[in-house]
Amino acid sequence: MERVCFLLKVKSDKLEEYKKRHQAVWPEMLQALSETGWRNYSLYLREDGLLIGYFETPSFDQALAGMAKREVNARWQRDMAPLFENLGGKHPDEGFLRLEEVFHLD
Repeated sequence: MERVCFLLKVKSDKLEEYKKRHQAVWPEMLQALSETGWRNYSLYLREDGLLIGYFETPSFDQALAGMAKREVNARWQRDMAPLFENLGGKHPDEGFLRLEEVFHLD
């Protein structure tokens, strides 16, 4: 199982909207994440917009590729993209800054 931690940056004027959208994630999006191997998925948001994401998956590459094939993911990413800084024209799930794991207490 791969443990994945990533960073993104939410625009400071979009923090409340970002939180509100995650209080009601579309059921079909939740189902797609589950079906494509995203487990123990959590998001943490700092008051300056730093977003830290964590999930576990059998394969990071397969998890991303699986979601890329889902129409619901395309809609979600398109709707969420305006809330983020510095994506360079990418969707949020393409703009992850993945962090290197240096320690894990098992």
